[in-house]
Amino acid sequence: MLFTLWSVKGGSGTSVVSAGLATLLTQRGREVLLVDLAGDQPALLGIPELTGPGVGDWLGSPDGDAAALGRLEIEVADGLRLLPGDVSGAVGAERVRELVAVLRSDRRAVVVDAGGRSPDSALRSALCEEGTSVLVVRACYLALRRAVRSQVTADSAVLVVEPGRALDGTDVSRALGIPVHELDWDPTVARAVDAGLLSSRPPRGLARDLAPLAEIGESRP
Repeated sequence: MLFTLWSVKGGSGTSVVSAGLATLLTQRGREVLLVDLAGDQPALLGIPELTGPGVGDWLGSPDGDAAALGRLEIEVADGLRLLPGDVSGAVGAERVRELVAVLRSDRRAVVVDAGGRSPDSALRSALCEEGTSVLVVRACYLALRRAVRSQVTADSAVLVVEPGRALDGTDVSRALGIPVHELDWDPTVARAVDAGLLSSRPPRGLARDLAPLAEIGESRP
């Protein structure tokens, strides 16, 4: 099970949705590896800021293997491990293939937070092609326009529903041609993030709204 969550615009909530999905999967009895390509997961999960090497360093090394990648993982909670890192700059095609192969063959559920600032379009595209690609978007015309023009194919989208917006899930689904799961904007999520409790005590509404994503991933071969 490989999920890649991404957005076309920063501030869409991709990292929060990624952390919420990873947490939900652990609650459903899965062991989960959360891969952080954007660099925001330690702060979201309430763990100390990491100063050691991460996935970006592994990608920049010409000879890093699966074992070396595994040694970079950090335990967050029972059943949940984090592969930290903030990927910046272009990544060689061979290293892209190697990372995708390692993650695709992992026996755990793998959730990739590709963020809204794509570290490398080829890397994100390759990850999306090999698993379940999930676009995270807000009901914003500019973000929706960028999503329509994106070259990355998504299997579904998570729409963060905010009060006062004119666009709804039906509009987004029609524009993108994919199923849309609505995630209600909820202040308890922000409070959980601020308190560092997102992985240990996720808000019930977040788990409820993300449940269909977990089921989609489980149904894919």
